[in-house]
Amino acid sequence: MKQAKHELVFSTAGQGLYDIGKPIGDWQRGTGVAEGILTVFVRHTSASLLIQENADPDVLRDLDDFFSDLVKADPALYRHTSEGSDDMPAHIRSALTQTHLSIPVSGGRMCLGTWQGIYLFEHRRRPHERAVILHLIGE
Repeated sequence: MKQAKHELVFSTAGQGLYDIGKPIGDWQRGTGVAEGILTVFVRHTSASLLIQENADPDVLRDLDDFFSDLVKADPALYRHTSEGSDDMPAHIRSALTQTHLSIPVSGGRMCLGTWQGIYLFEHRRRPHERAVILHLIGE
């Protein structure tokens, strides 16, 4: 059994979905692990991870719009507003999504579907640096 761990840092320009699949796939293939499981973990409470369609950008825009409508950035609704009006809404959006993904690896590649991509979902309006930990175990 072999293990590999790596940290990637992504710069965001503010709220939205960012395709992070290529650098993750590049690292995964470089490990030499052909069969196993890859864990992808974001080290933040106001950002999350999604596996989502990567063919039509309208899907990403619709998801972002839906979450903006679902979780309002109205400071009158929340006690926790120390970092601005988008602070608590970002935590709620993160709680409704995921902070980690488990992706099977087979034949030396992630087992993503034809139209699936890996996305960092930035929930804050201003730019951030987001750390993503990769852990791969297998043979």
